[in-house]
Amino acid sequence: MSFGTQDDSDEVMNEINMTPLVDVMLVLLIIFIITVPVMKNSVPIDLPRATAQPENIKPETIRLSVAADGTYFWNDTAIPDAELQPRMASEGQHEPQPELHIKGDRKVPYERVAKAMAAAQQAGIKKIGFVTDPDGV
Repeated sequence: MSFGTQDDSDEVMNEINMTPLVDVMLVLLIIFIITVPVMKNSVPIDLPRATAQPENIKPETIRLSVAADGTYFWNDTAIPDAELQPRMASEGQHEPQPELHIKGDRKVPYERVAKAMAAAQQAGIKKIGFVTDPDGV
């Protein structure tokens, strides 16, 4: 008893099915028909030429040291406490903003360093770094 039709044969089909090939060719033909007019009808544009050179402006570095007795040193020059805030305010206005490097003596009370950081924050200085001495000297 067979479940197939009587036309079934065990022979291998030796003809190529052309339908998928024709479908692919038609899709490619449609793509080319759409894109070719777009490529031929381009608008010439004369764009300006720009030269970009990197800026080599390095920000100034301010070294603020706090000695063991609490004295502030602005780039190795001793300054009174009353002069710290005005100097920070004037440096905060510069463009590009300078980098502030704070170095505190290990024997100085932390309050003196905190006052310097607060003055820098009020002046708007955003780049603050701490200088440490790994040898502890």
